[in-house]
Amino acid sequence: MYSYWHQHSDWGNWQFWFILVFLLAPLLVLLLKLDRKRTFEILFFGYTVHMLWTYTDLSLIRQGFIDHYYFLFPFLPQGLGTTASFIPVSFMLVYQYCINHNKSFLIGAFGLSAVIAFGFAPIEKALGIVSLVKGLTIVHIFFIDITIAMIAYGITKFFIKFYTARQ
Repeated sequence: MYSYWHQHSDWGNWQFWFILVFLLAPLLVLLLKLDRKRTFEILFFGYTVHMLWTYTDLSLIRQGFIDHYYFLFPFLPQGLGTTASFIPVSFMLVYQYCINHNKSFLIGAFGLSAVIAFGFAPIEKALGIVSLVKGLTIVHIFFIDITIAMIAYGITKFFIKFYTARQ
């Protein structure tokens, strides 16, 4: 893993910088746009999306369905830029918008999942950053996105009710 990273994915390659931007830029946007009144709720939701996507991604990698050719460091999960920042922050901003404007999160999640699966994932594939194999398609990514978003939403709402009921 270390030798592959040094040959193909270290800081001397543009892919390293591409992935680093996808890790840091969303976090900067979140820092500027986060609703400070609901910080814990929104960050908990995002953390849940991050954890679910990271474990799902690791499982898909181990089963041979997805391969990330470039990654930040060999000792971190391969899809870290996407699963730790880009996807969670995107869903956090949609979640924040929906709760602040009394909009349906389901519709927002479907829309964002479509953008990620049918917009972002094909770009990553075309750039050679990731490959989907063994029958995994962009449609599957769409449904994984929606499923993870709904589970994270449900867990977040559960803990909000649990916390408010105890007060």
